Amino acid sequence: MAEKKSFVLRVDSETYEALEKWAADEFRSINGQLEWIIHRALKEAGRTPKKGNPPDKEKPGKKQ
Repeated sequence: MAEKKSFVLRVDSETYEALEKWAADEFRSINGQLEWIIHRALKEAGRTPKKGNPPDKEKPGKKQ
């Protein structure tokens, strides 16, 4: 399993309440809901790293 990183996220109270309700509707914690949303957004944007491949910025020969 990949190491999990933690970070602070600040949102306004209306956004938090909407997220809290959405998470409850999906039987997830708020953290779990945020992970799901982020994973889905990365996948839809084509930015999910393939297993075994380094992220683009670390690929040999790739200009930054």
